[in-house]
Amino acid sequence: MLLKKRGHACLLASSMASLILLIMVLYGAIGSQQPGSSSLRRDYQLLGRPLYRLDLSWPKNPELFSGDVFAVAVNQYSGVLYVAQRGNNVPKVLVFTTDGDFLMSWNTTTLEMPHGIFLADASSSNPTVWITDVGNGPYGHCIKQYSPSGKLLQVLGTPGKAGSGLNPLQFDQPAEIFVHDSGEMYIVDGDGGLNNRLIKLSKDKEVLWIHAEKGQGLAQFYLPHSVTVDNAQRVWVADKGNKRIQVFNSVTGDWLGTWGSCFNEDAPSSVRMTPDKKYLIVVQLNTNQISVLDAPPVGLIGQCRVVSVIQLADEMKPHLVDLDLKTGALYVAEVGAQQAQKFTPFSLGGSLL
Repeated sequence: MLLKKRGHACLLASSMASLILLIMVLYGAIGSQQPGSSSLRRDYQLLGRPLYRLDLSWPKNPELFSGDVFAVAVNQYSGVLYVAQRGNNVPKVLVFTTDGDFLMSWNTTTLEMPHGIFLADASSSNPTVWITDVGNGPYGHCIKQYSPSGKLLQVLGTPGKAGSGLNPLQFDQPAEIFVHDSGEMYIVDGDGGLNNRLIKLSKDKEVLWIHAEKGQGLAQFYLPHSVTVDNAQRVWVADKGNKRIQVFNSVTGDWLGTWGSCFNEDAPSSVRMTPDKKYLIVVQLNTNQISVLDAPPVGLIGQCRVVSVIQLADEMKPHLVDLDLKTGALYVAEVGAQQAQKFTPFSLGGSLL
């Protein structure tokens, strides 16, 4: 009788353990998904100091991503995010709120192959969207300005004609544009075409200074891919083909320094600065990494130092990023996963605000 009772007890314990395990599995599966988010890939690891975490609730309709997602741009004042994507018969731009609600899409024929995207005059009542177009068709090799609803306002470059001219302006697969609050523009021109240039334009679109030599030397480029400007008159350029970041004086164009030691395994493809100006966010596409680097103080460039890494799953292929300057949220365009993702800064122990 005692053995029989022990047998029942063991059976009951085994059944309870199996039930608990089943509940844990189900809970984990449910807890890792959000309504409508089953099509998003969410695998990632945090290395070093944990500064960001994935927002599992963004966006609310991920199935709307229908092409290869190349770029993102956020308007922190209106809480709106623009996502540029490529593909046949897909809208080239999707517009979401920073809370994840879908607002609209652009189905413009004037945009062939978007590469970079930037929000200008975000604090004004008339913000505009600048998009670099690397297409080879009749509208390609240009940089275009659109209204928030997708109306074409202005074109820089010679539509459909790749070139290196400055008067009139010509581009060949322009990678990215950064528009300063002053209206001055910084353009990296050369995502695999004729040019390897960093150009600064005045508010009136006149060339103020330029670096246009291909090579590995100082102030030379090979596939310049991304550009950003900080509040200390420094221009940061992801010199992708040379696996380095180069830094210039934004007023004079003088070379200030180079960071290369952080990019032995893979090249930087995107560079942005956090709202508090303490960190640079740098993307490495082939190793699927988003690195957080210490930004040097004014008057010093020094050597790069990685303080944190978001290691994405294989084949995610992060391409370009943007930051919400109000909340510190990081948005990532992922070509391989065909999606955009939102990461928010930890409120404790690593705030980027």
